Formats: sequence, C-alpha cells, structure tokens
Amino acid sequence: MTDQSQWDLIVLGAGASGLMCAATAGKRGRRVLVLDHARRAGEKIRVSGGGRCNFTHLESQPERYLGTDPDFPRAALNAYTPRDFLALLARHRVAHREKAPGQLFCDGSAETIVAVLLEECRRARVTIVPGTEIRQVERVDERFVVTTAKGAERGAALVVALGGRSMPKLGATGLGHAIARQFGLKITPLRPGLCPLNFNGPWLEACRDWSGISLPVSIASPRARFADDLLFTHRGLSGPAILQISSHWLPGEPLDIDLAPGIDLAARLLKAKQTESRVLPRTVLSRFLPKRLACRKMEMPEVEVPLAGVGDKVLRELADTFHHWRVVPIGTGGFERAEVTVGGVDTRAIDPVTMGCRTVPGLFFVGEVLDVTGWLGGYNLQWAWSSGHAAGRAA
Repeated sequence: MTDQSQWDLIVLGAGASGLMCAATAGKRGRRVLVLDHARRAGEKIRVSGGGRCNFTHLESQPERYLGTDPDFPRAALNAYTPRDFLALLARHRVAHREKAPGQLFCDGSAETIVAVLLEECRRARVTIVPGTEIRQVERVDERFVVTTAKGAERGAALVVALGGRSMPKLGATGLGHAIARQFGLKITPLRPGLCPLNFNGPWLEACRDWSGISLPVSIASPRARFADDLLFTHRGLSGPAILQISSHWLPGEPLDIDLAPGIDLAARLLKAKQTESRVLPRTVLSRFLPKRLACRKMEMPEVEVPLAGVGDKVLRELADTFHHWRVVPIGTGGFERAEVTVGGVDTRAIDPVTMGCRTVPGLFFVGEVLDVTGWLGGYNLQWAWSSGHAAGRAA
C-alpha cells in the first residue's frame, strides 16, 4: 500500500484531532501514517461554522465540557490552549475575527484551517492516505496491524481519531467505538448533541405558526441553562440556544423557555393598563416580542379585549406563559443533524495527559471518539487540537 510497512505511529482518521496528532508526532521525528476512508482530509472541518470554521473559543475551560469525568479535559486543554492554536495560525498568516465574545472564526473559508494542518503534516513528513477502507485492527507481537482494502500496515503505536456518529453523510461510522470495544474499553451511552429538537401536537403547531422567528431566550433543562438565540422551524426548535441545551437534554424531560429574558412583561402590561387602558394586551407584548409571537392567543382568549377589561391576575398569567413556556420535545434531529456525539470512550480508561489507554500500551484515543463533548462555539475543535497535541507528544 505504501513504501513503508513499519511505522512509529498510525493515525486512524484525518480530521481535526488526527491531523493535529500526526503533525505533532511527525515534528518529533516519528514516522507517521494517517489513514482515512473519506476522499479528502478534514471534511468535517470544512463545514464547521457555516463554512467559516469556528476554530476555537478563548474560554475553553473544563467546565464547558460534558463527560463522565468532568475534570478529564483539564490537562490537555492547559497543555495546548486556544492561544497556542492562534500562534499556529499566525505563523501561517491566517486572519481571523471574533464573531461573539470568545468565538473565533476564519476571515476566509474553513478550507484555510485544513490547509494549515496539511501543510504542518507535510513539513513533518507525515504520510496521509485518504480514501482507504479500514477493515481490521489487530495487535500482534506488541505492534498494531491495520488491514485495509489496499493492504496491511504495522505501527508501534495507534491513535484512533475517527470521531463519533454525528454527520454520517461526511463519513461517520462509529468505527472508533468498535475498535475501543475490541480492546476491552467501555463506551458510555451515545446520543446526538448540538442538534435541533423536534415536537408534536400543540407544541409543533405553535412552532409551525412561528416558523422563521428568531429571538434571544433563556432556556433550561433539569441540568443546564443557556441564554442565546432560538429559532422556530417547521419541525420544532433550533438556533444556538437549542443546540446548546440539546447536549444536556434527555428524552422525556421538559424544557422551560423564557421568551423575553430580562423583561418583566407583567410589569409592562400592568403599567400599560394604567396609561393605555384601551389597547389590547398583544399590542403591548408586540413591543417586546416579535409581533407574530405576541399575537398568538396562547390559549387565553379572555385577553383579546382592551387592557381595562382584563384583571391583573390574568395579565400576570399571560406574562408567565411567555416567561415560562414549558415544552417537552419528542426527540432530536438525530445524528444526521447533530454537530457532535455526546458520550464515547469512557475516559476513566484513558490517561488525561497522554490520551493513552491505561490497559493497552501504545493505543491512544483523541477528539470526538472520547466521552468529552464541548459547548457550541468552538469548544469541540479546541478539544480536537488539545487532545490531538497531547497524543502527538506521547505516541
């Protein structure tokens, strides 16, 4: 298959964490081979951030990651920080901008980030072979043998950087988890993360009525709360606030949504009752909410009269329906629409400094395949850089 059948390191997966790992190891003088079944390296990077690549978040702290061991990401994130990745981009003269506090995007396309990683690999003399079907992974005589459709390769160390199950159209297969199980590692429950939420019944009807409306909200599940924008769609709810909460949401759980955070709608209605008693409640509400949203009766037809004819208690109840819109999703958009996979290789079996498997010498896991999931906003790519760098220094 290649001109070498013996490698110091074989990396499975040419995504963000795999390329970072390969380049880092190659700079140490390691002979590195990268295998990936995708036609091109970095496919998931290319679609990130709407094609602009939200490549990191300046506040990438362990507290903003989910996983069985909340402290696991700390060592890798401290060893390779967002500032380190910015220094790499500076060396390649890649311009960037801060779209929201802490969220950094390329000025150009995400292709720029892929080009930087590939150039780093080229300089480190890394061999990358895309379009390669991985058929079998074995450990024979303390070396790893990777059998592909093109032949077999042997390496002293193996890094699994195959991602999770999100975005199957880009090639996600779950192979990384299968390899982990093969070597006796546990996989924590997998579910879609950073994805839209779907509804049925009256909630779906409401979402369809408001389809296309976007507004800032505060949203809470039993375990988390986020403040960001929400988007109504014909299937249910999307937008940054929903993507964030989706990683924390479990089937059957309710969500509590404040459609007017920071605004005391009851106080506004009661004040208007004193000064504008002839106007309708929805007229007042439409000053603080999208008109289409404010005009919906919210199953309270008695408020479709001027303020003077509505009791104070009813006005408070009306305000409460907007501040505490309680909904129960029927499910997520699935792995097809998820940006990440929540769950993965149980990190209790992984060394947090090296990403090496504690029970199988020479075996490493990096990136999304691990039970580490970041918030929306560049955290997951930073985890790819940090975990890939950690393994690249140790493998």
